[in-house]
Amino acid sequence: MTQGETIVAIATAIVPQQGSVGIVRMSGAEAQTIARTLFHAPGKQSWESHRILYGNIRDPETQEIVDEALLLLMLAPRSYTREDVVEFHCHGGIMAVQKVLQLCISRGARLAEAGEFTLRAFLNGRLDLTQAEGVADLVNAQSSRAAQTALAGLKGKLMQPIRDLRSDCLDILAEVEARIDFEDDLPPLDEHHIRAQLATVLERVEQILATAEQGELLRTGLKVAIVGRPNVGKSSLLNAWSRCDRAIVTDLPGTTRDVVESELVVGGIPIHVLDTAGIRDASDQVERIGIERSRHAAQAADLVLLTIDAAAGWTEDDQALYEQVRDRPLILVVNKLDLVDTETLPTLPNAKLPMVYTAAAQNKGIEALEQTILKTIQADQLSAGNLEFTVNQRQAAALTQAKMALTQVQQTIENQLPLDFWTIDLRTTIHALGSITGDEITESMLDEIFSRFCIGK
Repeated sequence: MTQGETIVAIATAIVPQQGSVGIVRMSGAEAQTIARTLFHAPGKQSWESHRILYGNIRDPETQEIVDEALLLLMLAPRSYTREDVVEFHCHGGIMAVQKVLQLCISRGARLAEAGEFTLRAFLNGRLDLTQAEGVADLVNAQSSRAAQTALAGLKGKLMQPIRDLRSDCLDILAEVEARIDFEDDLPPLDEHHIRAQLATVLERVEQILATAEQGELLRTGLKVAIVGRPNVGKSSLLNAWSRCDRAIVTDLPGTTRDVVESELVVGGIPIHVLDTAGIRDASDQVERIGIERSRHAAQAADLVLLTIDAAAGWTEDDQALYEQVRDRPLILVVNKLDLVDTETLPTLPNAKLPMVYTAAAQNKGIEALEQTILKTIQADQLSAGNLEFTVNQRQAAALTQAKMALTQVQQTIENQLPLDFWTIDLRTTIHALGSITGDEITESMLDEIFSRFCIGK
């Protein structure tokens, strides 16, 4: 990536015949010059920063009007990249934005790489690395709770505590190195105070690191497989839960021949629900393929809803299914409660499983099911909204490295090793924390991080 070049990309999702507006974004020293060759604003409209102009985009070679559009000019440093930025707000669809994009390239702009606009914002000091990654998390958020934590990162809620911890470690390192270089001119090092400082930093690192698992859950969601014998109401459960007829429901066993999927949000967590084919010995080849896929789905799921028929009770087939999925996180769903006398419920297995009673055909028990899911995955604290921010996998790896280095410093002090040994792990801690905010980062790491972004962001 060459930062001096002017880059351009389509900044909105382009869906044929569905998008009303498409935006082409351009950033760099030549952005305004290129825009002036393409955009013709009638009357006396002023090309001032942060004003919207109305006009036509024309091909400078043929003078053909490509689109009637709006132009937004944002001059440096008051822009997303802190460079001159121009946005053409065109009519949606494919043809107009593609034509405008090609015109910009023909006048000297280069097609932007994935995440290059945000990378420039980072390199030009507008965002730190945690904020840049917050941008990607916000774009990819699948629930309002995920969007909230991403927005917290974008606003610097993670950046500040990490920088504070790094600053504390730098202060400790300065104290230790001063005693190494000027031992005769300074009072002895207050070892008790250093120990207390290290303990405080380590505790805070552990607190921030503890958000990693919850953050991953918010970002990627939970894969839940509904498993059971044929005709126990799995498809009815999916339909009631998703509040739409995603799966065909009949009284005939084996109606579901393949895995049916649905996307839900429970307590702020994206849930990817898989309604599997009823698992049984089948002679039909198509049904056998569906059953095999169901087995694979159950093994790959983060959580299995083992569904049984309340009227039939716990059968030998249910026990056989239980043996196949018992190594997965499991909730027992006793369905068709509307068909039995609640005073004489069937005998259920002795296993200490979380259990929910539902009548899916009547949309009953769904709320209890959702609450049980949250408790089972120990994620009810997410729905309470008390997570100010979360860390991603890369940040968690750096925090883990910092934690190990801090622990090693404490051990070094405990073993009464020379001060030079203290500085080794202190520097490792400082480097690890700096890699989170971008204060210490390599070009290869930047390439890896921003390659995950979409083009145009």
